[in-house]
Amino acid sequence: MNKPENLSRRTLFRGQFSGREEARGRWHLVEGLSAGSGDVFWGGWADNQGVFVAGDDGAIFHYDGTVWDRMPVPAPVPVHALFGTARTRLFAVGWMGLILRFDGQTWHQDRGCRVDAAGKYSSDPENTPLFDIDGRSDGTCWAVGDRGTILHFDGENWVEERSGTRVHLRSVLCLSDGGVIASGGDGTVLLRDLDGVWAPLDCPIGSGFVSALELDDGILLAGGRYFVDANGFRGELILYRDGAFQKLFDGLPFRRFRQVAQVTSGVITVGDGGQIHLITGDRVERIDSGTKHDLLGIVPLPGDEAIVVGDFGTVLVGDDKALETFAPAVVTGEETSLWEPLTSSTDRQLWGIWTDPETGTAHACGEEGTVLIEDRDQWTPLPPVNDLGIHALARAPDGGLLAAGQLGEIHHFDGTAWRKHFDLLMDVTILSLCADGDQIFASGDEGLALHWSGGEWTRMPSGTKSALYGMWGLDADHLLAVGDFGLILRWNGTRWDTFNAGTEHFLFDVWGRSLSDIFVVGLSGTIAHFDGTRWSLTPARARNDLLAVSGTGDHVAAVGAGGIAMIHDGSRWSLDPTGTTAGLRAISHGAENGYTAVGDGGTLLRRRVV
Repeated sequence: MNKPENLSRRTLFRGQFSGREEARGRWHLVEGLSAGSGDVFWGGWADNQGVFVAGDDGAIFHYDGTVWDRMPVPAPVPVHALFGTARTRLFAVGWMGLILRFDGQTWHQDRGCRVDAAGKYSSDPENTPLFDIDGRSDGTCWAVGDRGTILHFDGENWVEERSGTRVHLRSVLCLSDGGVIASGGDGTVLLRDLDGVWAPLDCPIGSGFVSALELDDGILLAGGRYFVDANGFRGELILYRDGAFQKLFDGLPFRRFRQVAQVTSGVITVGDGGQIHLITGDRVERIDSGTKHDLLGIVPLPGDEAIVVGDFGTVLVGDDKALETFAPAVVTGEETSLWEPLTSSTDRQLWGIWTDPETGTAHACGEEGTVLIEDRDQWTPLPPVNDLGIHALARAPDGGLLAAGQLGEIHHFDGTAWRKHFDLLMDVTILSLCADGDQIFASGDEGLALHWSGGEWTRMPSGTKSALYGMWGLDADHLLAVGDFGLILRWNGTRWDTFNAGTEHFLFDVWGRSLSDIFVVGLSGTIAHFDGTRWSLTPARARNDLLAVSGTGDHVAAVGAGGIAMIHDGSRWSLDPTGTTAGLRAISHGAENGYTAVGDGGTLLRRRVV
């Protein structure tokens, strides 16, 4: 078992800091795309006839002034950037060395995505991922990517040019003097002279550059670096002028930058955590994006305006003049929290919550044998179970309450006192309980799986030594348990079978409406959904671990580290501000009261259904 990641689930990493600059303005969400919460958009291209937006899974959407349509693309891999002199001479580059060409009607595959005899993408150098493309008015262009790859389109063919580096390149920019500049990891900046020779510039700043913009007084480079003291990435803006590199706005709390572009009002930058900044002269201002999702690309529009794209299928527009040409926007109100703090009768860590489906009464549990019961928003403690931590609660067959936790102990409460119901006699923590009538299941550390059907508790062979953090069951013959490295165990009434959700991240909880509508959440914002046929990952890119998930017929909620909460409205996930930075470890849904979340320091929150 991977101890550091297991520890992160228990201690809860805090989220990244946010900027201190005052926000101005507001960008608005563009509606009309059939993109879902699993879509990630990286960039695009626009002309007077419409706009293209591109992203993961070969997604290229086109807006013609009336509707958004997803275009057929010959390769289902991420598309990262587009460039063209006209929509009949338009290129797109992406994963597996993909180069697409649009002739005004159809996308054609010109390069990359080579497969072997087994039909899998091969290790061919042509499959080296590409991340950016830029060109000149004559149609010549350059694309850059991993391992120092630089490709040149001379008007007829794509030819690889010698870069002299193996560093991953993320940005390329054609300059007004005929040169070309490419940049990437570890402060790498390359300049192509008029003879076609690439040479490195002496950059003393080790930022990972991902975007560049030519200004009147130099080249603006944007990116970021990981800083140990910040436990995350900080954004950096660097100006290259007269042969020297200079940090701009050094000391301001930027998150990692993803792209920079010129608009009518100045220079805008976008980046992690929904940040948009406007630079005018020597002043930088934060613009209210209306989202906390990572913003990954800027698509310049006719008239020197732009749209911004990013995670969760996000497409934003910031100026009314742009709305006259492109998609209508929905203006959201000020960010307010729908979560209300409840008065807690403890300052102990709360690790679990269970709502009685018959009475709607909620119970919470946590450190030092703490068990709380709720009555009309008032929480009172039951007698302590013992001095051990309690992680899970469930209904007992006789109508009482079961509590399970450290040292493999399960206790029963009859309304007056606790008695020991089961003792594993091992230092193994039970992390989850699931009851269906007179059958009860438990799971926990070291692959622990237990079953009770009216007699004695029996240990079930789970086939794994990985921790099983969360469990959900449709009935006694259909259960799921989730754990380390994307592990999912499925109980079919006879045995546990192992499969994977398509991620190596730890999974901490699972909840579903049916066997064809199941959600799992986990480390670093991992969210996956099962539709009855396959698992689909939602690339949330959240810094915070998601520790618990619950839902109802209309929506789903997940909570986790740093007070993070996310709501799925039936079509997409969105961040849901809670007003707290306390770690939230468990969530439950009650028919009338909405969601209740519990966590660090006795935190209790209630979100009404609206």
